[in-house]
Amino acid sequence: MSRGTDYYALLGVARDAGEADIKKAYRRLAMQHHPDRVAAGEKAAAEEKFKQITEAYEVLRDPEKRAAYDRYGVAGVRGGAGGGGFGFAHFDLSEALNIFMRDFGGLGGFDAFFGGGEGARRERHRGQDLKVTLELTLDEVARGTTKTMRLRTLDRCTACGGTGAEAASHPVSCETCGGTGEVRRAARSMFGQFVSVSPCPSCAGEGSVIRHPCPKCQGDGRVRAEKTIQIDVPAGVQEHHYLTMRGQGVPGSRNGPPGDLIAVLEIAEDPRFERHGDDLVYDLPVSFAQAALGAEVEVPTPYGNSTLKIQPGTQTGTIYRVKGKGLPRLGEGGRGDVHVRVHVWTPGKLTPEQRAALEQLAKVEGAPPGEGRVGRKLWEQLRQAFGSR
Repeated sequence: MSRGTDYYALLGVARDAGEADIKKAYRRLAMQHHPDRVAAGEKAAAEEKFKQITEAYEVLRDPEKRAAYDRYGVAGVRGGAGGGGFGFAHFDLSEALNIFMRDFGGLGGFDAFFGGGEGARRERHRGQDLKVTLELTLDEVARGTTKTMRLRTLDRCTACGGTGAEAASHPVSCETCGGTGEVRRAARSMFGQFVSVSPCPSCAGEGSVIRHPCPKCQGDGRVRAEKTIQIDVPAGVQEHHYLTMRGQGVPGSRNGPPGDLIAVLEIAEDPRFERHGDDLVYDLPVSFAQAALGAEVEVPTPYGNSTLKIQPGTQTGTIYRVKGKGLPRLGEGGRGDVHVRVHVWTPGKLTPEQRAALEQLAKVEGAPPGEGRVGRKLWEQLRQAFGSR
């Protein structure tokens, strides 16, 4: 399998690197490629590199995402969420900056590196994440599906273009902080002089003020709206999975970056099957004659019925495997199997003809197998069915 991007190489760490080494490597590279630290002509390349190393860091710092990546490569974390990383996708710049601020924004000296609170303002402006529940059937899990949902949310104000300012006007730089969004106060103590930094009280840390707010959105840059979204669900998802759609959440105020849309999956029970990961179990009732003489029967699968040949002498508890008719293996390719568990049906009430036939059979049938043989055979079949491919 092609593994795609090498996250370890991007960060310059060994494959057995610990969390501290990964964090240290990412911080060093982030400082080097942060868009606010490079010349104007180098910003585009720096932004792309910054997004790449942040994506690598976000995967390798998380044990579940890292395990999925180590096993399946990039497909394990981008195929749609996998485990905690299911639905993982390429980062945009605002998300990468938010992650850097999340883990390193509080470090001493950060403002000295980047000259202000731009990252903090981005974080304040970021919109909320939206959480929705997707109800799926087992057949939809088998084939994958696209769900359409209508949401009540916020959207960019069309009157002001999301700026929050009335048409023909613009936000102006805050006079108190000079547009930095921060005020600094120097004070002396017995230990010497120190500088405290706090959000500007005049602009609430925005760096700008709106003299003439947009009458439609009252200066927020957003209005209430309904929108229709489509969510692509890959085949093979499980109940504990979720899908993350980057940037499809609530837009941030005053053109801030949007949040994410998180779709939590709920898979309805299918009365035909028991699910065991990618494998399915189907209970098949057969008559005594079918079990004794053998027969061809139809068994259901998520892709339509399949013909199964019951061997003569089949006992209750016998398990037949219908290969490749289970659920897709997410991130791996291929499918699981359908395991058909046979139950020999005993009629509760006999007709006179049935009774006469069975009484005649009782005269010629042999003795049942010795004690324990049937049980051992059943457990061996179960072990083979679910312990090997």
